[in-house]
Amino acid sequence: MWIQSISPEQATGLVKQVYDAAIARAGKVFHIVRAMSLHPPAMQQSLELYKVVMLGPGALTRRQRELLAVVVSQTNRCHY
Repeated sequence: MWIQSISPEQATGLVKQVYDAAIARAGKVFHIVRAMSLHPPAMQQSLELYKVVMLGPGALTRRQRELLAVVVSQTNRCHY
């Protein structure tokens, strides 16, 4: 990764908490999370926003939201 970040092995405090939760949920810490690791409050707030958008009430199902995320990522030529 070319953006300076905190590795899972170096993580402490809030960064470690967020990383540990990511590993428990997905088996790894995705690069988008690591990219925010130098500003732990922003990283945590970003993940909270993600949870609201993807898991909160709304007209779209979780599956539809995930499919939209895949399409946007594909359009932007980035890994999902």
